[in-house]
Amino acid sequence: MLKIKEQLNGLNPLNFIVLAVAGIINAFGVTLFLFPVKLYDSGVSGLSMLLDQITPAFLTLPFFLVAINFPVFLLGMKKQGIAFTVYSVFTIFIYALTSFLITNVLPIDVEFVSPLAGEDLLLCAIFGGAVSGVGSGLTIRFGGAIDGIDVLSVMFAKKIGISIGSFNMIFNAVLYTVCGIVIHSWILPLYSIVTYFIGSKTVDYIVEGFDRSKCAMIVTVKAEEITAAMQNSFSSSGTIVKATGGYSHEEKEIIYFIVNSFQINKVKQIVHEIDASAFISLHDVSDVIKSPENH
Repeated sequence: MLKIKEQLNGLNPLNFIVLAVAGIINAFGVTLFLFPVKLYDSGVSGLSMLLDQITPAFLTLPFFLVAINFPVFLLGMKKQGIAFTVYSVFTIFIYALTSFLITNVLPIDVEFVSPLAGEDLLLCAIFGGAVSGVGSGLTIRFGGAIDGIDVLSVMFAKKIGISIGSFNMIFNAVLYTVCGIVIHSWILPLYSIVTYFIGSKTVDYIVEGFDRSKCAMIVTVKAEEITAAMQNSFSSSGTIVKATGGYSHEEKEIIYFIVNSFQINKVKQIVHEIDASAFISLHDVSDVIKSPENH
């Protein structure tokens, strides 16, 4: 009980504000671009859109968004944590409420065509994916998830021996196949794949940033000279780790250094001018977190 209270006390009010905005953005992307022209979002959101089409009129998109997602997040609460679950359920309720207001209350006609992109399926697919992707990305960045597929993938992907990404892809492939069979057409499901692709890329950019940092792992015998040169060029010298060559057993050093995309060529130039035999390995870094005293 004490642990639960600690997690609840750790909830950030600012996160709820951003998550409310994220839910609204996601709802706009889905209800203004995808829903009117019968394109499908990915995950549970896409499943909810399909169920809205094939069930009685009183069972609407907002109903299915809550009815499916809510128990899924509760089921995954033990693995994901209370804070994640609270943030996610809150965002989904905002998403569902905004969808209800747009489709049933506000004077916006979303019955047959997109009020912003008309009947152009490609425009609807691109902008629907991008706008809803912004909402999904913000939700992830601020501690939650807006679709139960993220929880299902964490819960079941490992059990059936596949990656989380593969689980999501298989789920959506099955979903779009079922959609095509149900509506007796493959045009809308195929355009929905465009939505899925655009949305997933937008989520990546929002979560990881447009200009991803790079981790440079530099294996060299002249670490002191290289770090001094990088300190002079970048006002940062990295971290030196002692190492031993696996074949030569020669004493070496590894420099761990974070750079942005514009600094990569400069780092290569500095390293190879000082040590032509140095080995450089570059890896994407999704986030760099500094301790308060380093600010």
